[in-house]
Amino acid sequence: MILVALTGGIGSGKSSVAKRLVDRGAVLIDADATVRELQQPGEPVFVWMIERWGDPIIGQDGGLNRQAVADIVFNDADELKALEAVIHPEVRRRMTERIGSLASSDSVVVQDLPLMVEWGGGRRGASGVIVVDTPVELAIARLVEHRGFTRADAEARMKNQATREERLELADFVVDNSGSLSDLDDQIDRCWQWIAELGPTPWPPADTDPGLVDGGPG
Repeated sequence: MILVALTGGIGSGKSSVAKRLVDRGAVLIDADATVRELQQPGEPVFVWMIERWGDPIIGQDGGLNRQAVADIVFNDADELKALEAVIHPEVRRRMTERIGSLASSDSVVVQDLPLMVEWGGGRRGASGVIVVDTPVELAIARLVEHRGFTRADAEARMKNQATREERLELADFVVDNSGSLSDLDDQIDRCWQWIAELGPTPWPPADTDPGLVDGGPG
């Protein structure tokens, strides 16, 4: 297994990069998808959220009204911290288990970690860290145009994430996603070649990494 970590701020286009890596053969282990699993009705995290915030966060289909949750946690630092304390340890545990199941394979495994910096800044056992970088104003414009965010909502979410500079400090490979899709594809080709040159990733990793399952906030 070659394990790499992928991170980038909201609106950076990280999902587009992840898709292109999967198209080239990578196995994706996605923190956001894991969060959504944990927030399904019947899951302990879902139950905790309903107990804390009540019926207003339940959608018409019986699942979460994610916008209602976002309106709460991205405008109240204490509520966001409470949610993170419940959900982050379980996300880390599940992702670590999934990576472990692939450790003896020949796969390129991409762990998609939007909050890599916020989780303690460690490499989480990865042989390399890919950062998707986009200017803040461009990221906001994309969120408003393509994902239906208001500018205020986009800015509130960004305020609760690491800065662009903090993410770049972790980078071994930077994907500049401020250009065209053709530019992005060219960069992913170079990134894929870079990954192939990393060599196998030892697993389990050293427990000194502050970003591992028991490390970092939450």
